Amino acid sequence: SVPKESRAQALLAKLQQKAKEKQRQSQTEERKRPLKERTEEQEVKKKRKADKNSAQEPERRKKRKSEDLPLFNAVSDHEPVEEAKKNEACANKKQKKKKKEKVLPQWLAQPDVIHRDIRSNLVPIADVPRLSPLLVRKLQINGIHQLFPVQAEVIPAILESAQQGLLIGRGGYKPRDICVSAPTGSGKTLAFVIPVIQVLTERVVCEVRALAVLPTKELAQQVWKVFKSYSEGTSLKVVMLAGLKSFAAEESSLSELRGGMRRSLADVVVATPGRLVDHINKNSGLSLEHLRFLIIDEADRMIDSMHQSWLSQVVKAVYRSGGGADPMCIFRRSEPAHVTAASLSPPQMPLQKLLFSATLTQNPEKLQQLGLHQPRLFSSIHSHSGSGTPQASTQTQGGFDFPQGLTEYYVPCTLSKKPLLILHFILRMKHSPVLCFTNSKETAHRLHLLVQFYGGIRVAEFSSRLSPTERKKTLKEFEQGKIQLLISTDAAARGIDINGVKCVVNYDAPQYIRTYIHRIGRTARAGKPGLAFTFLLGVQEKNFLQMVKEAGTPGIQKQIVKPENLKGMEAQFQLTLQELANAIKEEKFQ
Repeated sequence: SVPKESRAQALLAKLQQKAKEKQRQSQTEERKRPLKERTEEQEVKKKRKADKNSAQEPERRKKRKSEDLPLFNAVSDHEPVEEAKKNEACANKKQKKKKKEKVLPQWLAQPDVIHRDIRSNLVPIADVPRLSPLLVRKLQINGIHQLFPVQAEVIPAILESAQQGLLIGRGGYKPRDICVSAPTGSGKTLAFVIPVIQVLTERVVCEVRALAVLPTKELAQQVWKVFKSYSEGTSLKVVMLAGLKSFAAEESSLSELRGGMRRSLADVVVATPGRLVDHINKNSGLSLEHLRFLIIDEADRMIDSMHQSWLSQVVKAVYRSGGGADPMCIFRRSEPAHVTAASLSPPQMPLQKLLFSATLTQNPEKLQQLGLHQPRLFSSIHSHSGSGTPQASTQTQGGFDFPQGLTEYYVPCTLSKKPLLILHFILRMKHSPVLCFTNSKETAHRLHLLVQFYGGIRVAEFSSRLSPTERKKTLKEFEQGKIQLLISTDAAARGIDINGVKCVVNYDAPQYIRTYIHRIGRTARAGKPGLAFTFLLGVQEKNFLQMVKEAGTPGIQKQIVKPENLKGMEAQFQLTLQELANAIKEEKFQ
């Protein structure tokens, strides 16, 4: 075996030596070849390689296009990749924006347009169709000879929906629900009070056929007074359930036992949600089985308070007798479902919802909670041409209707100078009466004490710190001119019609545009002139102005108060601050 291995190694060494010799020989031959031949051969090789690359280039381009630019059909060969990527990003953004945009239902996108300019579009009472002579006389006695545009449009629409009487809708069909979005002070309350009173005067048996639900006690009392005023001289009875009386007193005003049966004593009920739910749950004698009109005033706020589930309980009470009643009885009521021949035979008394708000939401998801039936929208958030014919809206979906005759200002200031500014506005600039808004009842109370200690101004506060009786008295004195400055919170003053407010001051800037709209809506009512001032800190200015601009303001002006104008009041103001601190300490210990 050893000699075999040695032979193999010797053979391998011999082969390697031959290969080296051959390599040396070829190198010496290459050197001997002329330079010209060698360069020609190298050029041929390069040419072949270039031809091969050029043949593969179109395929590479196609592959690059399909990977980098999937959204474009063709991109020029010389277009840079970065530019293509930018175009792709823009296209993606547009697609996302389209997805986010909501398509409004037709009734929201194309409403019945109401003229915004109240004073130049008044309608004589005689020109309003279907209005009864009794109510025409009532309006004239109250000094109303012309109706505002919202009243002239909405009153005939509600009367038309009830022209077949209380028991059935037109042709046996359920009437359409009505939504009204119009600015504060445009006469929305009268727009539902007049037609409801006229329709109910034809009733024979006393039953609760109209229910008006409002967010606050003060607003409920205001609407109750209007119903009482226009139902005088008729057999209609109006009852308020707002907690201003004891529960037992309210219960006795709703119904009575007569001949062993409970008889209704109310035709119209005006209520706040909480008190209404109490009466429904405690079976206090409030029967809604004959309800024909459900009026929801300040609808946007009522939608926000849906967590109380007051609406579902009202609907449940309305259709309570649906299952057990005789199926052929005209008074049988069942919850509405799909309209079929069977569901319309026999016809049943419909429940019609009437919604009113100055800031009605355009969010279909929120409005869906109300269960509206083929709603019809009356809106003044649209532009009008010079000829007076309505045109398509030029505003965004988030646009709101600002009162005609209102002039808006914002006042840049610091936190420490805000109390001095309110004193300056009344004592130096002679603005009076002024309705001043704060974001909390604590701020309202402190500002009230400060102005009171400073002196020279008749001031009062209006918040939940006061009892309903005290709030009623304060409002009356403010309307009579006995109070120059009324400091209020949003919840207390929302929707209330306060006569004679010439100036509104937002002492604390509102966080939401709906709050701003309702605040400034306390002035410039019914087409009269009014002023609105908003005190803005430096950090608030940009966001607030953008919010108001997006809401569709006709223009907000800058009002600068120079520091030297406030200097004369600073010494007394410092003494007042010390007095205020002592007063607040005393209140804490009480």
